[in-house]
Amino acid sequence: MKAEKTLWDRVVHAVLFEGIALCLCAPVMSYVLGKSLFDTGVLTIALATCAMLWNMLYNAMFERVEKKFGFKRTVPVRIGHAVGFEGGLVLVVVLLAAWWLSISYWEAFLLEMGLIAFFLPYTYVYNLVYDKVRERLVRRAQAGRVSEAG
Repeated sequence: MKAEKTLWDRVVHAVLFEGIALCLCAPVMSYVLGKSLFDTGVLTIALATCAMLWNMLYNAMFERVEKKFGFKRTVPVRIGHAVGFEGGLVLVVVLLAAWWLSISYWEAFLLEMGLIAFFLPYTYVYNLVYDKVRERLVRRAQAGRVSEAG
């Protein structure tokens, strides 16, 4: 039985996800791009913030369009949703990275492709590990409550 996730669970999940990603991405970007760790660290934080804000804005807009036109979330609609989200995020990341790091749009685009190549497996592994650890902690807490009650 899985325990319902609380707001606190969701905050911990998001903060750990972004914190670990920052600790992994900023040094690698610094090394690969020959930029300071400060610059790549600030960029990584800015990109994470942009991604979270874009996620909220894009999904709110998508849901308005969905409600207005009454379409169902079929496989093609979900694919369109994902492509639209990633396309918008790529645009923001490329513009921000090019400006912040004083690099070309092409270099910023390649940086974004590298980030996507990192984040796809990272997201999978992070969520797999997080869910397993959380499940163990929830079971342990439930067992503790049962032993206290008994």
